[in-house]
Amino acid sequence: MLALDGIKVLDLSRVLAGPWCTQTLADLGAEVWKIEEPTKGDDTRSWMPPEIGGESTYFLCCNRSKQSVAIDMKGPEGQAIVRRLAEKADILVENFRRGALDRFGLGYDDLAAVNPRLIYCSISGYGRTGSRADEAGYDFAIQAESGLMAITGEPDGSPMKHGVAITDIVTGMNATQAILAALLAREKTGRGQLIDISLFDSAVALLANVGSGHLATGSEPRRYGNAHATVVPYQLFETFDGVLALAVGNDLQFRNLCCQVLERPGLWEDARYQKNRDRVLNRSMLIPSLAEIFRTRGTADWIGKLRQAGVPAGQVRKVSEVFSSPEIAERNLVVEMPDDRHGVLRLTASPLRLLGTPVRAPVAPPRLGQDTHDVLKRELGMSDQDIELIRSGPRGR
Repeated sequence: MLALDGIKVLDLSRVLAGPWCTQTLADLGAEVWKIEEPTKGDDTRSWMPPEIGGESTYFLCCNRSKQSVAIDMKGPEGQAIVRRLAEKADILVENFRRGALDRFGLGYDDLAAVNPRLIYCSISGYGRTGSRADEAGYDFAIQAESGLMAITGEPDGSPMKHGVAITDIVTGMNATQAILAALLAREKTGRGQLIDISLFDSAVALLANVGSGHLATGSEPRRYGNAHATVVPYQLFETFDGVLALAVGNDLQFRNLCCQVLERPGLWEDARYQKNRDRVLNRSMLIPSLAEIFRTRGTADWIGKLRQAGVPAGQVRKVSEVFSSPEIAERNLVVEMPDDRHGVLRLTASPLRLLGTPVRAPVAPPRLGQDTHDVLKRELGMSDQDIELIRSGPRGR
């Protein structure tokens, strides 16, 4: 049994936030119809390199286990087909500019009138309300405008973005949470609802403790590089032959660090360092002392001692080292799936582990329009001839 078995999702989204959401729903067992423009499909199909056999690996990362249906939504026939699919769907996810789908007769009010149980999730840069509701939103700009870049990077360096499109991904996660809550609510009310999820809202929420610190004190947060604003020692340290990440989260761990790992009980006995608050206030004296000690041994030696003492730490790995690590195999974090073009396709697995209703066995991301015929015939009862007319488009008639 799959958690979302029987749930049908009409996916009108492109790029990352929406597709990340609908991929998660597909992992959980939903049937996802990904509607794509017939000539070029999702924008990310052309985002390469990197690529494999001419296919964008960016597209592959967020579109597994979906069905691609190629429909031109700019024309009345395509709009009518999407409307009929919406009548059959439980969930619709879209990230068009505000008002675009209303002009196609595919806005929330239009579709709720014919399918009151439809859960309609709208993803945008700045939300459906406010002075910037009509603007497009892109992760890089949102990271800048939300304050995330201002708190990321070296103290004396430039603001820095995250290594992946983090606001897109978190927005997709938030959309998934909201959709699942709306499904539960529908069980009580019998009705769907409109969900308004924005990249900006999600990014501001990501400020977390930094945001609450500013709201409470009015102080301007600053960048700490790889260090932590309110926990010390919690940063990178150079070793004799590399770098390690040390994450001392409480006073007991600091005592174990000093007495068992570093064999410097005097550091623990120093009143300036026994409490985390004091370590934060006196980091300029503590950190150089720790740095000098860590440079005396190799990374593997330190990691072994830290783990034995129960002090959280890790080696700074390259991506290639991550995917060759034992944890990947032990947790089955890479999945292989048959693919008619590549033979076998390897992708990162879903991180969701439901032991009673596990995620589905993944299916390779679809080629553009590969499921158009099957979906339209099965769901709408369209004839082969009518489907061929839709597939060929106006120029083929």
